[in-house]
Amino acid sequence: MSASSPRTATAWGFLAPALLLIGLSVLIPAAMALVMSFSQAGLDVSEPLRFVGLANVRRLLADPMFARVSVTTFLYLVGVVPPIVLGALALAVLVNRSLPGIHWFRGAFYTPVLVSIVVAAIAFRWLYAENGLINGWLAALLGDRFSPIGFLTSPLLALPSVMLVTLWKGLGYYMVIFLAGLQGISPELYEAAALDGSEGWRKHLDITLPLLRPYLTLVGVISAIAATKVFEEVFLMTQGGPADATRTIVYYVYDQAFTELEISYACTVGLALFMAVLLLSLVRYAFAGDRGLT
Repeated sequence: MSASSPRTATAWGFLAPALLLIGLSVLIPAAMALVMSFSQAGLDVSEPLRFVGLANVRRLLADPMFARVSVTTFLYLVGVVPPIVLGALALAVLVNRSLPGIHWFRGAFYTPVLVSIVVAAIAFRWLYAENGLINGWLAALLGDRFSPIGFLTSPLLALPSVMLVTLWKGLGYYMVIFLAGLQGISPELYEAAALDGSEGWRKHLDITLPLLRPYLTLVGVISAIAATKVFEEVFLMTQGGPADATRTIVYYVYDQAFTELEISYACTVGLALFMAVLLLSLVRYAFAGDRGLT
């Protein structure tokens, strides 16, 4: 027996509880969902699964609602990811300064991350209400000319209104990632760039952005995956409405599984979502995995 064998056994001993928990809560349910995607499950869980091949996949490809929720999810991704990447980067540059009380600003920007999504959704739902704070301010400002805005009842405004909650919750989290990258950049690089005439925002274009490329990719992919899997904000604020304007893929999975009781079809939709998230993860490893950020 080699000298490393006891250490290997000890390591596996520490890993075993976590691996068991992951297997029971993630791997086994995922395998069961994959099997159910190609089967037909009845309402009676004691009944055996009936293999139907690609019937659920063909139904998915012909489902107009799946096409609609896919477009909605894509719009959510496009509407959230660029602002959250640029906003988090701007905040990180702003707080990456040696100023009195800067730690308080960092804490203030990070505070929304600590707020429960349930609390945040309820608070924003109250703010968005026709008799809520935002409409109250606008009414006080505009007077009799103002009519209440239905932020969550208008098909045009509901999705951007929900996006704002995701932005508010995520900016501080991604700011910390960028801040870690900024603090790893040597100040001497900026001093050398200043000698060449690169100052102000120009130094960030010449120095900061190239060196933060792995972090930009990481934040972009992570935020894209989170936007693709958005559920809590939609469930708590709009229930997919109005007129299905905020129904995303994950909410569609929930609706098919627990409202329509189409468990097998919900697993098929979930499989399509898994493939999309897997593709985004592969993009992350392809563009940033070999540049020192893992």
